[in-house]
Amino acid sequence: MLKLMKYEFRKTQATKLMLLAITAIAEIAYLIGLYTEHETPMAIGMIALVFLAFLGIFLVGVESIATLHRDMNTRQSYMLFMTPNSSYKILGAKVLECGLSILLAGAFFFALGVLDISLLFGKVASLQQMWNAIQDFLSNITINGHALEINIRVMASLAFLLLSSWILTINMAYLAVVISAALLNGKRFNGFISFVLFLLLDFGAARLIHLVTQQIHGDIPTMLVYGCCAMVLSAVMYFITAQIMERKLSV
Repeated sequence: MLKLMKYEFRKTQATKLMLLAITAIAEIAYLIGLYTEHETPMAIGMIALVFLAFLGIFLVGVESIATLHRDMNTRQSYMLFMTPNSSYKILGAKVLECGLSILLAGAFFFALGVLDISLLFGKVASLQQMWNAIQDFLSNITINGHALEINIRVMASLAFLLLSSWILTINMAYLAVVISAALLNGKRFNGFISFVLFLLLDFGAARLIHLVTQQIHGDIPTMLVYGCCAMVLSAVMYFITAQIMERKLSV
C-alpha cells in the first residue's frame, strides 16, 4: 500500500511543490511588508495566502479526480491494474494519498494563518483591542440559545468540516468516474448520466448528514459531527467504488 501511495504522490508531486513554492513567496512578501511597515506587500501577501489556501486544497482534489479519470479511460496506468494488487488497494492508495494531502494542506494553511494573524496583532496593538471589542459585541448575540463567538476552536472546527466535506465530494466523484468507465463505457450520454449521479449522491449525502446533525446542539459539536459523518460516508463511497472496480472493471 505504501508503494502505491508513493506512486500516487509522484503523479501530483510537481503541482504540490509549485504551490508550496508560491506560498513561500507570498509568506515572505507578507512578512517583509509587516516588519518594514509597508502595507502594499503585506496586503498582497495576505490576499495571496488566502487565495492559495483555497486554491491549493481545491487543486489537490481536482487533480486526484483527473488522475483517476485518466487511469480508467487511457493506457496511462494500464500496467498498474495488471499488477497483483486488488482494486481495493489501488483505489485505497488514491483515497488515502488525496485525503492525507488535503488534511495536511488544511492543517498547514490553518497553522500558517494563526501564526500570521498572531504576528499582525503583536505588531499592531490596536488590532488586538479592536478584536477584543468585536468579541465582546458578539458575546451579546445569541443564536438558538448560544452566544455567537469566533475563536480558534470555532475556526478549527469549521476547517475540519470544510476539509472533510471536500474529501467526501472527491470520493463521490471517484464513484461517478468508475461507474462511467466500468458500467457505462460506450453508452450514450455516459458523461451526463455520471454527472447527474454525482449530483444525486451529493444531495443525498447532504440530506443524510443534515438529519444526523439537526439534533446536535452547539456550533462546535455540530461542525465536528458533520465532519465525522462526511468522513464515514467517504469510507462508504470508497468501498462501493472499489467493489465496482473489482467486479466490473476490464483492463
